[in-house]
Amino acid sequence: MTSPFITAVQLSALLDSPVPPVVLDASCVLHPAQFDGDYRRDSGRPRWLEAHIPGSQHVDVPSQFSDSAATLHYTHPEPAAIARELAVIGVGAADSVVVYDTTGGLFAARLWYLLRWIGVDVRVLDGGLAAWTAAGNPTATGEEPVPLPAPAWTPSATLESWVTKNELVERSESDARPLVCGLPAGSFTGSDPSRYSRRGRIPGSVNVSSRDLFATGGTVKSDESLREAYAAEGVTGDEEVLLYCGGGISASANALTLVELGISAVRIYDGSLEEWSADESLPLALG
Repeated sequence: MTSPFITAVQLSALLDSPVPPVVLDASCVLHPAQFDGDYRRDSGRPRWLEAHIPGSQHVDVPSQFSDSAATLHYTHPEPAAIARELAVIGVGAADSVVVYDTTGGLFAARLWYLLRWIGVDVRVLDGGLAAWTAAGNPTATGEEPVPLPAPAWTPSATLESWVTKNELVERSESDARPLVCGLPAGSFTGSDPSRYSRRGRIPGSVNVSSRDLFATGGTVKSDESLREAYAAEGVTGDEEVLLYCGGGISASANALTLVELGISAVRIYDGSLEEWSADESLPLALG
């Protein structure tokens, strides 16, 4: 099975090939909550302008690859809408894409998940821009030439990628599928402030913090380490894995690492705690 990651060395070689991949920088700054309900986000475009992989484009996941009509921050658009946005920025149906970011890898994972959903050949640069520069590769500053739009295209098929609130509400206690929260431990237990209306976790879920699956420098940990982290919480890949977090971003990094382990039967609860916590009739567990 092909890894969903690509190394800086591999990417550098591909960019010199006759048909290089399209490189997208998905950097977005999501600030830690200082108090409950504290939701602050900044565009990652200034970071991209300061330094980026030559020829790359910055894309804003919240505005370009989320449903602008939805009430939640990161609701996934319809497949055709994603394809239209890709065509506008020059990505055709047959193009390969490499995504990265400079903000911890979570938004790169989210874009990867969306593109994988609609059948795009997409990989994540392991370690992001830091790994690229550490390998001795050049960076560029400022604007890049605007790419020519690609011909309009429509996804021919989609993966089974999403789980709804109702599915989780109706989920029985005997359901063997693990429900994994990808947020840090403090958010899972409710000891840290939440960006959303209430603290806590969905009852019956386990915690595998997506941030803990990556080394300090941003590269993904070894497959052995990933497997151990999931197995410690009862996630073996024998059953479909259901994922959630705050708004579907951290959970995408969980999906990315699970696919790295060959566990492809994963679905994300897109509304995650933003939607769940807003419904006062739904329980949240603490501690």
